[in-house]
Amino acid sequence: MRSDESKFSIFSKKKTVETDPSQLKIPTHLAVIMDGNGRWAKKRMLPRSAGHRAGADNLKNLCKNCGHYGIKYVTVYAFSTENWSRPESEVHTLMELFVEYFDRYDPELEQEGIRVRFTGDIAALPENIQAVCKRAEEGSKHRDRMTLIVAFNYGGRREIVQASQKLAERVAAGDITSDQITEELFAQNLYLPDVPDPDLIIRPSGEERTSNFLVWEGAYSELWFSDVLWPDFGMQELTDALIAYTKRDRRFGGLSEKKDDV
Repeated sequence: MRSDESKFSIFSKKKTVETDPSQLKIPTHLAVIMDGNGRWAKKRMLPRSAGHRAGADNLKNLCKNCGHYGIKYVTVYAFSTENWSRPESEVHTLMELFVEYFDRYDPELEQEGIRVRFTGDIAALPENIQAVCKRAEEGSKHRDRMTLIVAFNYGGRREIVQASQKLAERVAAGDITSDQITEELFAQNLYLPDVPDPDLIIRPSGEERTSNFLVWEGAYSELWFSDVLWPDFGMQELTDALIAYTKRDRRFGGLSEKKDDV
């Protein structure tokens, strides 16, 4: 066992997991790609809609588990810009679940002190979905224990393109010159510029790619992958991810602070 890990009882080989947050390095911002709903349903010979419903229900569990660890921001990849290519019936189911989720679970989100925000090309969504987004955001502004950010109709490349368009318009209008565009200015034109970049991105379901998720914001995020399908992703898996994150040495391109590293 490495010397820097010896103080953590959770690094022992015991099967039981110590979930004391004080023994872990807790990310400020956790992002999750909620993947594997369809395969979860297929394994149980259920329609894909059942998998999506189980996945939506598990989001409530994720929020509760993240609350246990004191994570302040949780972003979940709920619907990508590429998901429109799925069968119309599946897209319709996902939209219905989106509306149902916030109608059904808002009292629990209120009780847990969870603020809701959205990231993505929200203006391109159907009007009833936009109305749900507005209602959920306006109704939860006062909550301050955790912020749940739902990436809906989200694509990392589209976010970058739209930020570029905003800056191009400012250059054309003479507000700024092209050489005044910095990384900091560019970041201010992303969907949620006031939200810190994710420290850790989790993807369950056995896939090991980020799939156009938080392309700019996730440049220095730690990545953690799990074979567990999203509807089955629970406290055990979250704890495993946080244990792995605790072991990571985040250098952001600099040198390690550990004396034994060159």
